[in-house]
Amino acid sequence: MIPREINLPPEHVFPSDEWRIIERSFTREWMGNAETIFSIGNGFLGIRGTFEEGRPSVEPGAFINGFHETWPIVHAEEAFGFARTGQTIINSPDAAVIKLYVDDEPLFLPTARVTEYERCLDFREGVLHRSLNWSAPSGKQVQVTSRRLISFQHRHVGAIEYEVTVDADAPVVLSSQVLNRQDARPLDEPRNGGLDDPRRSRGFGQRVLNAREHHERDHRIITGYRTTNSRMTLGVGMDHVLETDSPWQATTSWSEDLGKVVYTIDAQAGVPIRLTKYFTYHTSRSVPSGELVDRAGRTLDRAKRDGFAALEASQRTYLDDFWERADVQVDGPRRIQQAIRWNLFQLLQAAARAEGTGIPAKGLTGQAYEGHYFWDTEIYVLPFLTYTEPRITRNLLRFRHSMLDAARERAAELSETGALFPWRTINGEEASSYYAAGTAQYHINADIAYAIKRYVDVRGDRDLLTELGGEILVETARLWVDLGFHSPETEEFHIHGVTGPDEYTTVVNDNAFTNLMARRNLHYAVEVARWMRAERPDAYRDLVHATGLRDEEIVDWESAADRMHIPYDEARGIHPQDDNFLDKEVWDFAGTPRDHYPLLLNYHPLKIYRYQVLKQADVVLALVLLDTEFDADQKTRDFRYYDPLTTGDSSLSACVQSILAAEIGAEDKALEYFQYALLMDLADVAGNVVDGVHIASTGGVWMALIYGFAGLSDHDGELRFDPRLPSSWRGMRFPLRFHDRQLAVELTHDEAVLQVTEGEPLEVDVRGEIVTVALDAPARVPLSREVEGHPRPSAADAGVDEVTPTGTGGLAG
Repeated sequence: MIPREINLPPEHVFPSDEWRIIERSFTREWMGNAETIFSIGNGFLGIRGTFEEGRPSVEPGAFINGFHETWPIVHAEEAFGFARTGQTIINSPDAAVIKLYVDDEPLFLPTARVTEYERCLDFREGVLHRSLNWSAPSGKQVQVTSRRLISFQHRHVGAIEYEVTVDADAPVVLSSQVLNRQDARPLDEPRNGGLDDPRRSRGFGQRVLNAREHHERDHRIITGYRTTNSRMTLGVGMDHVLETDSPWQATTSWSEDLGKVVYTIDAQAGVPIRLTKYFTYHTSRSVPSGELVDRAGRTLDRAKRDGFAALEASQRTYLDDFWERADVQVDGPRRIQQAIRWNLFQLLQAAARAEGTGIPAKGLTGQAYEGHYFWDTEIYVLPFLTYTEPRITRNLLRFRHSMLDAARERAAELSETGALFPWRTINGEEASSYYAAGTAQYHINADIAYAIKRYVDVRGDRDLLTELGGEILVETARLWVDLGFHSPETEEFHIHGVTGPDEYTTVVNDNAFTNLMARRNLHYAVEVARWMRAERPDAYRDLVHATGLRDEEIVDWESAADRMHIPYDEARGIHPQDDNFLDKEVWDFAGTPRDHYPLLLNYHPLKIYRYQVLKQADVVLALVLLDTEFDADQKTRDFRYYDPLTTGDSSLSACVQSILAAEIGAEDKALEYFQYALLMDLADVAGNVVDGVHIASTGGVWMALIYGFAGLSDHDGELRFDPRLPSSWRGMRFPLRFHDRQLAVELTHDEAVLQVTEGEPLEVDVRGEIVTVALDAPARVPLSREVEGHPRPSAADAGVDEVTPTGTGGLAG
């Protein structure tokens, strides 16, 4: 269940288009949402979809991945080992502002008489377009067009082409600005529920950005900043080219929080005025701001030399290549196709140039969740990247490896051996101030190990294991063995005092998801260590030197994995979420008003913790990630039990529920949950899209399509398909990169057509039939028949609406 509404904007304002998001008129009602939906970025830099004129805006922002301020975490009651230092992404100076004045009157959309308005984000061009006709107060007609991009090819570069034409002579002013919003107003002013929403970012209470260097030349301004606490440095600059046959002059002014280049033009009727603005950002943890100012200057020199057209062309080339590897086409309603491509485009914008950083939960579209990196990346985003942009996956895993020393220190701080990766972080230090739903989520270790295994299975690239994977696997395996214990009575291995993915149930014993994922982590650590010892002895010696690995440790890991306790209730035939979950009373869903969701904003945690109620899929997620370890009947029983208990208060849930529902034949449920995931932001399902894109959910959309409806399974280096195409869709097409082959997959209800478009022949399992796929030799597999061992469950067989969860108190109320 998800007590949410699909709140799609009206189609006459936001029409469907397979390759663009379009806005046909300005409305205050959708303005904040549109700032998120029209955000642009490249994984290093992101700018929200505010108007060039700077006003009106709801949550304006420019964000640089990893550029953050630190602050002391103040606990009401201190305890040993609590996280001490918070980290928050900085709202960086905004260089996308160009204010327009005609006859000394500003263009201000809420009060302006505007016709022929259109704004669109084109997924093939990577450019945000806008055009409008403004009837100025003087009666003059002003045509305004703009094109804005942040370059995928050139990591530090953004540009705006802004053009104005008047129908009668008039004084025109263009004020191009770089504005420090971070220190302009307190970020803790109440909005959309105020400070009670823990998902939103905090304010700092002091100045954050301090100007250290400043450079002006002609139409160029560059400023170097240093943050107050984290001591990070920033260089931000802008430069301009004005093209017009009308007379003009320019002036430049600068202060610590506002740099301006103001163009005053005696505009002539029908003569275009085109201002091209180039902007750049450079950051560092250690380099002086003066050096970043120099770098910014060189970047602006190159951008101006090449021009806007060259940036636009390179953007199109980059995206042509991306869509060739990533596009998922559904033969169904156009609005579905539009939403799919928007979600995939958001993944690219969050990850493309995330080099030496992670991926924030909101990408670079907002400041919520402080800009932290979570497990979202490994579980929800990396599957898509591994099959489409493996270079990015490898970089992200390298970034996790760079945190390993800090993770070792964190484990020692908690009196444990091995390494404990931070639940939420920017700089590698744990920044979760609420340990019950933060530090206690030890499964982050297993999630990272899982991502390493999936990358190696999909890419066939075992060099990653010798580079970094082996070391992470050793230290995470050590953590599990130290954290858990063997029962003296049964010799089973137990893990106590942890929190699983469901944050409405915290600090429990033997969370099923955690134990299952830890078991996979331990088995893989054993496999890799033995493989390295036998096949890569030099690398193994390096691993022993780096970690102090002993042979007897490997035996201990195997013993813990083989004896791992997995909770199971024989009477119900299901996996309890933890050893005591089924002893609790079931939450009174019937008596809970719709406006009391999400529960975390309306009930004290202790109230929630006492009941069987889930924020997000927990056991169900384990069944999806470890799908080969459970049969169809088991998956159906578990899904039937947990589906009515899952509120979907987390955006990470709907996509997972869709995948399992598709697998067990519950097509209506699968499509319902897929729609929630697909429209999480476009229809504001969670009610907080104004705070930024739900990046994990965008990754989950791809997972629901490929793992759910296409039925992909990819464990242990084997590719298997068991398609479950919805009856309302006529077909589905998508590419995959697997073991250095490029594979094209086309599904209909009658057959699966697979073809290698690049690389050597490949064996693929389609519903139990092994087919060889090669260049120019597509394999066609009929899907209408059932294959032994692969029966097609029906929605009636799934029976997902027939079960009633029970607890010691029955249904509350």
